[in-house]
Amino acid sequence: MRISDLSERSGVSRRLLRYYEEQGLLHPVRQANGYRDYAESDVVAVRHIRLLLEAGLPTVVIGRLLRCVHDDGGRAVPAPCPGMVNQLRRERTRIAETIGKLQTSQRALDGLLADALGAFARSGI
Repeated sequence: MRISDLSERSGVSRRLLRYYEEQGLLHPVRQANGYRDYAESDVVAVRHIRLLLEAGLPTVVIGRLLRCVHDDGGRAVPAPCPGMVNQLRRERTRIAETIGKLQTSQRALDGLLADALGAFARSGI
């Protein structure tokens, strides 16, 4: 199938599909005229890529784990691949640390906002 068909069936833009290919996540066959030819399995692969992106995984990690996800009745299910659990744990730790940093930033911003509002109220403007 052509990229326009994959885009329509997956709900992902052509530009994003090309990006997935650049990142090594999709491997379409190139026809003699240079057009990409996607397989039916690429529709499923795009669904898995989107799921892993939603989980906060970077594409480099998705590239390592994509082969470890299969479809079970339309639902993505992790397969027991070596290192998958450890990789997912590392990514979870990374995300938790990022959330902690963002919460610290949010508290600092809340303090600045409260001070700014207080100054605004005191100025009588």
